[in-house]
Formats: sequence, C-alpha cells, structure tokens
Amino acid sequence: MRIVEGIGIAVLVLLAALAVLFLRRLVIARQGGTIELGVRLSTMVPGRGWSAGLARFAGDELRWYRIFSFWPGPRRVLTRRGLAVERRRTPDAAELLVLPPDWVIVRCINRQAPVEIAMAERALTGFLSWVEAAPPGESTPETRPYRYKTG
Repeated sequence: MRIVEGIGIAVLVLLAALAVLFLRRLVIARQGGTIELGVRLSTMVPGRGWSAGLARFAGDELRWYRIFSFWPGPRRVLTRRGLAVERRRTPDAAELLVLPPDWVIVRCINRQAPVEIAMAERALTGFLSWVEAAPPGESTPETRPYRYKTG
C-alpha cells in the first residue's frame, strides 16, 4: 500500500509541476507582444546548445523566458540600444533536429557578446522592425557597427 501512495504522490507532484509551467507560460503570453524564440546558449558543439522559449517585447527590451523553467523572470534580456543584426541563415542539418525547418537563425551583436536566436520567418519581420525602430540618435556607426547580411 505504501508503494501505491508513493506513486500517487509522485504523479500528483509531476502534474502540479506541469500546471505551474503551463500557468507561467500563460501569464507571460497574456502580457502581449510575445513570439516563440530559440536562443543558442552554448556554441561548444556545432548545431547544439539551442533552448526553446518565449520572448516578449517590452519597450527597448526583448525579454526571453525559457519554456521549461520555473524561474519567473527572463533568462536573457536584449536591449535595442547597441543591438545589430550581423547575418541570417537557415538551420543546418544538426539544428533541424531541434528547430522547425521554417525558422531562421539570426546572429546579433550587442555590447556584451554575439548571440544567435532562431524564430519563424513571420516573426523575423517584426523583430527586424523592432531593432531598426531605435529612437533618433541611437542608430550611429558606434552602436550599429555591423551590416545586415543574408546567407
């Protein structure tokens, strides 16, 4: 009987954890301005290191939240100031195992370090508009040193 109780408690805890993850995603998405976005957290192994998440536009910030995380805050924050798109490309064969085939990978440079993000082609248009919509005076060669290249 103790084994059955233990299994029942474990199932209940698992369902509660899944409910918390679902509610967290619902709260983030309900605030509006969200897109599905993958971020490459590690570049140690080619084609690996991608993590799925939701990104929310909040003024001059793009706040990225991991899908499978209990942390209420964003894991990464990209600010529009000093952010430049260096190039875009399609996922290679190894990346297609974790990313949808219709997604585009964009390499961005910000003041800290380069970052690769992946998103749907439809979301890319909005992202590029957001990057270029910086207030006057912020789009100088010092803050945007790289040109956008395809391929």
